[in-house]
Amino acid sequence: MRMIFVNLPVSDLEASRTFFTSLGFSLNPDFSDEGTTCVVIEENVIALLHAPEKWKGFLHSQPAAPGTTEVMLALSASSREECDDLRARALANGGAEYAPAMDFGWMYGVSFRDPDGHVWEVNWMDVEAARRAGAVGA
Repeated sequence: MRMIFVNLPVSDLEASRTFFTSLGFSLNPDFSDEGTTCVVIEENVIALLHAPEKWKGFLHSQPAAPGTTEVMLALSASSREECDDLRARALANGGAEYAPAMDFGWMYGVSFRDPDGHVWEVNWMDVEAARRAGAVGA
């Protein structure tokens, strides 16, 4: 089984814990300490949120400059409603607007920035309708 561990710098671990649990994600205390919070997005998708000093200890280069987007994280959703719900919870709990919703009929997506400015997208797709539209391979 392959897993993905997304490592992100955060300015306030407690605020990040509150934000991500408000989105419905759980925390794994076994992989958390005073400088890192382990957020379980799905069984095989983990976000490790690091306080500034802990983050610097992992880097072999300069961190991304404030105000830049070093990565966009995209999560799948089971419906358009789930996309809207997750975005609404993010905005109500310290997240910020990023881009307008995109709607192709067969694919729908929303986005937001977490409290540290990381961009998160949430997307739903009707694969069969996308195939009929020629948007994905057969």
